[in-house]
Amino acid sequence: MAKGDVEIEVGGRTVVVTNPTRVFFPAAGYTKLDLVQYYLAVGEGALRGVRDRPCVLKRFVNGAAAEPFFQKRAPAPRPPWVPTAHVSFPSGRSADLAVASELAVIAWMANLGCVDLNPWPVRATDVDHPDELRVDLDPTPEAGFGMVKEVAAVVREVLEELGYRGFPKTSGSRGIHVNVRIAPRWGFSDVRRCALALAREVERRVPAIATTAWWKEERHGVFLDYNQNARDRTVASAYSVRPTPDARVSAPFTWEELPRVELADFTMANVPARYAAIGDPGAGIDDEAFSLEPLLALVAQQAAAGQGEAPLPPHFPKAEGEPRRVQPSRRRKD
Repeated sequence: MAKGDVEIEVGGRTVVVTNPTRVFFPAAGYTKLDLVQYYLAVGEGALRGVRDRPCVLKRFVNGAAAEPFFQKRAPAPRPPWVPTAHVSFPSGRSADLAVASELAVIAWMANLGCVDLNPWPVRATDVDHPDELRVDLDPTPEAGFGMVKEVAAVVREVLEELGYRGFPKTSGSRGIHVNVRIAPRWGFSDVRRCALALAREVERRVPAIATTAWWKEERHGVFLDYNQNARDRTVASAYSVRPTPDARVSAPFTWEELPRVELADFTMANVPARYAAIGDPGAGIDDEAFSLEPLLALVAQQAAAGQGEAPLPPHFPKAEGEPRRVQPSRRRKD
């Protein structure tokens, strides 16, 4: 251990925090050690969002104001208590990713410069069958957060009509995420297709403020990013700190809180106190794993009405029935 490093005991493990005084958030003054201690303060909530999931390490080694790099392969050497899971990517390549099996692993990741945590929607025991469907509400530049909240309310409405329970949280950036625990019986393609069907139903109900258009030039209002459910796509998990000047947090909240939620309400400075006072609003997410059957029925219904496949991200193999991956403006020129 180098001079100045700090040892922290976490669940019987010793985590070494290197360069603990390095400032990670210049505007707020938070250091790397502050980041580690934040995650320990919301430990069970943060762990619930990543427990036993393979994680992509998004490393801000020079602090949150600098550019990060993504590390998919688990670094070596690493503590013997950091497990890995072997996953395959759309390219056909594969890698062993670090698995967030316990709180000490989260502290270890924070020490590596992982400001936010980016897990796959699978458990290490079954990396090909997601157990989480993710609704990502991403506002276009002209859309305010109030519009995001309007769309989130419609997402809740559709989910509940289909028999699902969604758990909302701020993204910590500009939007809202709604996660649904599902039974790990379906592959990534089916889960993504169900997310698309859900998004299309929301768009049908509020077309003036919601869109599923993949191409940015066609979007308006709030984009429901169904492709966040494709293999190898990740989003910041619950209680993740985001690389904003005020160290905002991707914070779970209750549906009853939705009308008054604001992004700036949740930061490293106040989320630990909120967590200590009210607990984790997302604590019930693992109580029930839902079937995809109601959403698959919606997929079939939409397909019969002519709504087939939608574009995948550019580096993915082309799916059956997928439209051309060409921007509409370029398509017209062609």
